[in-house]
Amino acid sequence: MAAGGVGGYFGARLAAAGGDVHFIARGAHLEAIRQNGLKLESPLGDLHIKDAQATDDPATVGVADVVLFAVKLWDSEAAAKACTALIGPDTIFVTFQNGIDGVSRLTPILGAKPVVGGVTHISSFIGQPGTIRHNGDFARLQFGEADGGASPRLAAFLAACEGAGIEAKISPDIELAQWQKFVFLVGLSGATGVTRQSIGPILADPDCRQMLVSLMEETAAVGRARGIALAADFAHDRLAYAEALPAHMKASMLNDLQQGKRLELDWLSGEVVRLGRQLAIPTPTNDAIYAALKPLRGGAA
Repeated sequence: MAAGGVGGYFGARLAAAGGDVHFIARGAHLEAIRQNGLKLESPLGDLHIKDAQATDDPATVGVADVVLFAVKLWDSEAAAKACTALIGPDTIFVTFQNGIDGVSRLTPILGAKPVVGGVTHISSFIGQPGTIRHNGDFARLQFGEADGGASPRLAAFLAACEGAGIEAKISPDIELAQWQKFVFLVGLSGATGVTRQSIGPILADPDCRQMLVSLMEETAAVGRARGIALAADFAHDRLAYAEALPAHMKASMLNDLQQGKRLELDWLSGEVVRLGRQLAIPTPTNDAIYAALKPLRGGAA
C-alpha cells in the first residue's frame, strides 16, 4: 500500500521471489499493471511481474502477514482506514514513509500492536504507468519494534526480504534510524526542490552546498532537542554520504514538483519549521525553503 516507487520496487522483489504479493494502486497505474504486469527497471536487475495481483480495494485482498505502507504523507490517515480489512491478529503494518510521525499517526486508526516503524533508503518512482524506475545502486530497508527488541514477526519478515535479495535489517532504535534518514531527506528535498537541480550541481556550488549543510544542521538540532541521540557532527557525516551519491540523484519531492504533483513539503521542511518554533530552535534555512516552495505544495492544479 501503495505500488509507487517504494511499494512497487520492494513488492516486485518479493513477488519475484515467490511471495504472495498484492499491489494496491489506482488510476492509469493500476490499469497498466492489470493489462501488462508490473515492470521494474533497476541497476540491481530488471523485473517483469507479468501476473501481478493488483487492486484499488484493499478489502478484496484479505488478511495480510505484512503490509508495506508507503503512501504519500498527506494520504496516511485515509489510506490506513482503507487498510483495516488487511489487519489480523498477527499482521505487521510497517510504515515505509518519508516523515517521522508515521507510527503516531497510524496507531489511533490501526491499534498499537500491528504498527511498526520502518525506513527505506532508495531513489525510485513511477516512470510511467505500470513501470517503476530505480536510480542508484542502493535499495535498503530497516524496521524495528518500538521497544528495540527482537521479535519472531520481524525475523520472519527479514527472512522474506533476504530471500528476495533485498538488503534489510532489524533496527534496535527505529526512531533514531528514522531521524537519521529525515535529516538527510530534509536537506536533499529542500535543496534539490528549491534549485531544481540534482545533488551534483548543488555540491559543486559553495553557496548551494552550504544551504544543504544548513538544512541538515537545523534538522539535527531539532531532533536533539526532541531527545534523539544524533551526533553533534551528524550533518557533516551526511554531507560525506551525499558526496558519494551519483551526481544525478535528486529527491522524490523534486520529481513530484517537476510533474506538477502535490508535495510532501509540510512533513519535511515544514515539520522542521513547526517543531523548531515549538522547541525555540532557530531554523532560518528551512524557513526560507518552506516559504519558497509553499505556494507550489498543492501541485499544478
